[in-house]
Amino acid sequence: MTNTTHNLPHRIAVAGAGGRMGHMLIEAVRAADDCQLTGALDMGQSPAIGLDAAAFLGHASGVPITFDVHAGLQNAQVLIDFTRPEGTLAHLKTCRELGVNAVIGTTGFSDAQKREIAAAAKDIAIVMAPNMSVGVNVTLKLLEMAAGALSSGYDIEIIEAHHRHKVDAPSGTALKMGEVIAGALGRELKDCAVYDRQGVTGERHPAAIGFSSIRGGDIVGDHTVLFAGIGERIEITHRSSSRATYAQGSLRAVRYLAGRRAGLFDMFDVLDLN
Repeated sequence: MTNTTHNLPHRIAVAGAGGRMGHMLIEAVRAADDCQLTGALDMGQSPAIGLDAAAFLGHASGVPITFDVHAGLQNAQVLIDFTRPEGTLAHLKTCRELGVNAVIGTTGFSDAQKREIAAAAKDIAIVMAPNMSVGVNVTLKLLEMAAGALSSGYDIEIIEAHHRHKVDAPSGTALKMGEVIAGALGRELKDCAVYDRQGVTGERHPAAIGFSSIRGGDIVGDHTVLFAGIGERIEITHRSSSRATYAQGSLRAVRYLAGRRAGLFDMFDVLDLN
């Protein structure tokens, strides 16, 4: 389905507008000729409440940051949400009531919470991905190909590193990498993932997909998948140096949703990588 009103701007609300990722998203929306910022949300206790959403840029957007979800979404076509699972689900409830589509980059959802999102997608269109970066999603496709070709004789380990403030581990991107690899091997990640190693663990199971998490400093996001064989190893790595890549990928997701009324999509759909 294509957008039949391509000459009109995409009207976007941003959640977490007072934070670093929110700032990146607002800056990207304001810089895009085909996008318009119409709403900005943050938590009630945020010091940004009441400020102009573009104040950090030294400009006036005319859009105040609010904790009133209904008010923040009333003029929007799409909400971009990179917050926390509980906040995203609360926002999604109002999106569903108002017919506002959603781009969700939040990670750390439980299986039950993911089912709530799938239910909402029966009424609105949602792009949900643990990483909105175009480069990361191309990397996922490369991993799918590599896993299929290296299906035996190679041990698979996923190593991820993020800043000290990240609250979930492994990262959503690392888990998505594991899911893609496991799927290419005909496995379920829950049956072969190994998240902790300590003490006498015994030999490595050949079907295992191992995860290691590093937290420190201001690392935006590094992910490496190691395919270790006998006599060689292959490493596929993606490193993010700026959250701007997530913002630009989010705007591609917004454009993909134009004209869509319902359904749950991911960045493979957006980038035509399926």
